[in-house]
Amino acid sequence: MTMAGHGTEHGHDTESASVLARWAAGPRFAALPGRPDGLAPPKLSFEFFPPKTDALEAQLWSCIRRLEPLAPRFVSVTYGAGGTTRERTHATVARIAQDSSLTPAAHLTCVGASRAEVDAVARAYWEAGVRHIVALRGDPPAGVTQYTPHPEGYAFAADLVAGLNAIAPFEISVAAYPETHPGALSPDADLDNLKRKIDAGATRAITQYFFEADSYLRFLDRSLAAGITVPIVPGILPVTNFSQVVKFSAMCGASVPAWLARMFEGLDDDPETRRMVAAVAAAEQVRLLQAAGVDEFHFYTLNRPDLTYAIAHLLGVRPTRAAVTATAAA
Repeated sequence: MTMAGHGTEHGHDTESASVLARWAAGPRFAALPGRPDGLAPPKLSFEFFPPKTDALEAQLWSCIRRLEPLAPRFVSVTYGAGGTTRERTHATVARIAQDSSLTPAAHLTCVGASRAEVDAVARAYWEAGVRHIVALRGDPPAGVTQYTPHPEGYAFAADLVAGLNAIAPFEISVAAYPETHPGALSPDADLDNLKRKIDAGATRAITQYFFEADSYLRFLDRSLAAGITVPIVPGILPVTNFSQVVKFSAMCGASVPAWLARMFEGLDDDPETRRMVAAVAAAEQVRLLQAAGVDEFHFYTLNRPDLTYAIAHLLGVRPTRAAVTATAAA
């Protein structure tokens, strides 16, 4: 009995020594640096989608009011595929401009409208005080797999950027794809398209969401080598529904790494833990980018503000007194 116990203890000691040796020989990683005192927090922007019902309208405005005190550089409002939410987008942008302290950026696409119609919308935005446009080619309508330009419209985003610049001196953001647009012939062709949009007058690019920091950082290297010098702002998607993200990523060309799948494994019926895991995953991503020198982030909020607010806090962003006062008065 005594000998058996002794043997077990000896085996345990050998195993512990092996584990300790493996740990001691492993790679060393420096801690992510904290934000130095006096360094300004990163600049943020947020993306919302227009509501389809009155209940969703209330949810959207709850989201806007929650994030408004963070004083983002701008907030953008999307179109649906094929421009299906165009009127609601216009109404939401107009209300943000009128009823909040935020600076709205309106999405405009080439899909389903003539140049004259798009130009009229752009002029109406300018007259309403909207100075920032997110210019996109746009996705085809539901059920249509191939993009076909409107016969009297802007064919591609670069054409739209040039047209907007001919109307007024808008600030113009365009889309960039660190992992390549799914419809592009090649990564180089996709980068050439981004360069055309910049050369046409875009002032900023915002990326499709991604989950691997290296994908974005390598894309920055390639973009600079191609002569692109405007800011390329990383698009960050805090994951709230993993299975939904997997489906959407398959359509938009964003890869979902195996480590992210493991983080959400077994949590389909546990929304509270999912939210905690989502915050950890997104915070890890943005802090890695921040440590690499990135000082601007664009969050796809999905009209759910709490995750974005928490991650912004971890980045060092705090509510501004003026924005809090404006929100309280709304």
